[in-house]
Amino acid sequence: MACFTAENMGDAVLVRVYGRKTELIVDRANELRNFQVLQDHSCAPSLYCTFENGYCYEFMPGKALGPEHIRQPNIFRLVAHEMAKMHRIHTNGSLPKPCLWHRLHKYFNIVKTEFPRKASNSGLHQDVHIPSLEVLEEEIRWMKEHLSQLRSPIVFCHNDLLSKNIIYNKAEGHVRFIDYEYTGYNYQAYDIGNHFNEFAGLNEVDYSLYPSKEIQLQWLRHYLQAYKNLGQEDLGGGSKSSGESGAVSEEELESLYVQVNQFALASHFLWACWGLIQAQFSTIDFNFARYADIRFKQYFKAKPAVTSFKTSK
Repeated sequence: MACFTAENMGDAVLVRVYGRKTELIVDRANELRNFQVLQDHSCAPSLYCTFENGYCYEFMPGKALGPEHIRQPNIFRLVAHEMAKMHRIHTNGSLPKPCLWHRLHKYFNIVKTEFPRKASNSGLHQDVHIPSLEVLEEEIRWMKEHLSQLRSPIVFCHNDLLSKNIIYNKAEGHVRFIDYEYTGYNYQAYDIGNHFNEFAGLNEVDYSLYPSKEIQLQWLRHYLQAYKNLGQEDLGGGSKSSGESGAVSEEELESLYVQVNQFALASHFLWACWGLIQAQFSTIDFNFARYADIRFKQYFKAKPAVTSFKTSK
């Protein structure tokens, strides 16, 4: 919610109020800590104050994007650069653990508690058919074993980069990310794969809009160039020639492409579990159970294809 008195919204501030039962799936203390980390690294607006069920922060002028925008090369180049900037936030010497597995187990345990049932073909919700809890539990075990072996770097991630969480300021020629509920250290490839899944949209999900390999490689090249350049700046590597700066090999590009598409599976699974929890508790007028059904179906549809990809040695 925006509060302002000037017609041009020059004095606007934003107020965020937490939704019902969202504390089940969001660590609010962690959200605020991560907000401040992002603010310290110029990746977030100013945080003005907090209160028991929300906080107040700086308004960022610009346009919240839609799925049709993030497919445009002039936009996705900016998104790739901003994500690389976030991913370069340091850990201050600590060795962070990915939040993916803790979050996935947490959500799944809530699903098991809220939707107890025997393994059968019956659905968790009317007209929505979800695989049995036993099948889902086995898939989590498989993902943890398989994806952990891909050696994707652990970086500071947004973890929820849907199009509406990207603000495009055309006048200044940049994008900024908002909504930090799910931020935290995670696999680099997960954050990118999760964003690629969002090309399909939210209200009318269409996975034919998932980016083609050609589009992905363009996006990933912009990302890797920015990620490398930012790393050189961190190390004081300004002496490198412009020809060497940010050079990306075909091998590392292909390797990241494989990792991203396999971690996109975990994104489907996590948001499907999230959807089931929201279906139980949220007061928002949205068919969360149907959304969960769509994400589970896409997970099982995509799994055979993407797990056949091989990383370069």
